[in-house]
Amino acid sequence: MLAIDILRWPGMNQAFIFSFVLTLAMALVIIPIGKRRPVDRKATWGESIFGATYVFAVMFVAFGVVPHQWIDHADKELGWRKDKIIFGPFDILKPKAFGGPFPFTMSYEAIRDIIVVVIHAVFIGLMIYLFNWWQKRGDVKPKEVETSTYGRPLVRKG
Repeated sequence: MLAIDILRWPGMNQAFIFSFVLTLAMALVIIPIGKRRPVDRKATWGESIFGATYVFAVMFVAFGVVPHQWIDHADKELGWRKDKIIFGPFDILKPKAFGGPFPFTMSYEAIRDIIVVVIHAVFIGLMIYLFNWWQKRGDVKPKEVETSTYGRPLVRKG
C-alpha cells in the first residue's frame, strides 16, 4: 500500500497553510459572535479593549505573517528568484531578450510579489466586508409601501 503525505508535496508549506487557515478562522468567528450579541447592548470598557486587541491580532496575522510565510516559502522552497525567468508552457512567455515573442522579461519573483498583492487584496476585502457587516447587523430594512403608476406612495389616511 502506498502512503502519500500531502504535506510533503512540492509547493506545500505547513506554516503558510496554517497561518492562512488560522487567519480565516479568526476573522470568520466574528460572525457567530455578532449574531449572538444583542445589537442595542453597549460594550463595556473591557469588551472594547478585548475586541480591539483581537482585531489587531487578526490584522497582524493577515497582513504580516501570512504574506511573510508565502514570500519565505517561494524564496526557499520553490526557488522563485529574480534570476529565474518565466518561459511558460511551449515558450509562450519567452522574452524577446531570449529570442521569444513576449515583449518583456518576467521573473518568478514578480509572480511571487503579485501573489502577495492578491493575498493582501483578499484580506482587505474580507476585513471591509466584516466591518461593514458588524456595523449594519442591527439595521432593519424599511417596509415597502405600495406606489401609484406615477411613483407616489399610496397611503390611506384613516
